[in-house]
Amino acid sequence: MDLRNNTILITGGTSGLGFEFAKQLLALGNTVLITGRDPAKLADAQRLLPQIHTFQSDVSDPAAIRQLYEQVVGQFPALNVLINNAGEMRKLNLNAPAVDLLDVTREIDINLSGPIRMVQQFLPHLKAQRAAAILNVTSGLALTPFPLSPVYGATKSGLRSYTKSLRVQLKNTPVQVFELVAPAAKTPLADKFATAMDTSSAMAADALIAAALKGMQQGQAETYPGLAKAIRFMSWLAPQFLLKQLSKPFEKEFGRQ
Repeated sequence: MDLRNNTILITGGTSGLGFEFAKQLLALGNTVLITGRDPAKLADAQRLLPQIHTFQSDVSDPAAIRQLYEQVVGQFPALNVLINNAGEMRKLNLNAPAVDLLDVTREIDINLSGPIRMVQQFLPHLKAQRAAAILNVTSGLALTPFPLSPVYGATKSGLRSYTKSLRVQLKNTPVQVFELVAPAAKTPLADKFATAMDTSSAMAADALIAAALKGMQQGQAETYPGLAKAIRFMSWLAPQFLLKQLSKPFEKEFGRQ
């Protein structure tokens, strides 16, 4: 795909991978729109990248997605690329008696229901473009369980499955469907896990996003930067060994249950 002169909407674009997507796509000559829940963070992002366009929106809220669609398509009818990047990852001990029935599924609302609803809302518009694309950001943890963040892993596995099905259904349309299988990255999200696991091998965000964009430009349906390649290989070769290794951060954080 040609990643120049597009109009691109990125969810969760105020920090981390979303902000790096915005930065690199602006440099390629695209019109870039980002969403975020926090007006202050949106303002900070725009100060750093004055050319971006910002929209306050929450991907976990269907009404907000409908409102976002009306705003974006009304102001930017040339929109032809959607990047579903917004996500949340939490340490979660399912043994804890205080785990709330509504709160326990919060990551599903953001990481899985959010992208599915975003695609469904924007799909008719994207299909009407001469060339269009959807990129869903999943994770190396879509390939193997990660007991410290059980719901996060489930959402990314679900999003990966959905993305594969979406690609089949859109095969005969102008919309290309891409997946970024992201490894751990040097972002604020990874900082929350520094006490439970070694994050020194986390990939630099700029290199990760550069790899993702290169994959899109080369028409690769799935891109596995950095350690995501190793996780993919180990999930085939030795899945139980990989699970044992990825169980250690849970035991370190919460002890043997």
